[in-house]
Amino acid sequence: MTTKKYPRGWNEARIRRVLKYYESQTDEEAVAEIESGLESTTMEVPTALVPVVRELIAKRQSTRAHGTRTHKRRVAPNKSRAA
Repeated sequence: MTTKKYPRGWNEARIRRVLKYYESQTDEEAVAEIESGLESTTMEVPTALVPVVRELIAKRQSTRAHGTRTHKRRVAPNKSRAA
């Protein structure tokens, strides 16, 4: 008999619920879900780092409110140079 290993917090029933959810979505619902995910990101952060992350977010919001940038935007490579 083989034993199935799932990530912590997951089991066969949960996997089946997730599959059912995504398999029953229309294309429009899937696009809407993806687009809503682009608006924000959720991350797990070790508790000890939460104050540092909050400070970084506050600094970024402050610089955006003042119209300054804290980083350079990435530029896509020029296709004509790649040839």
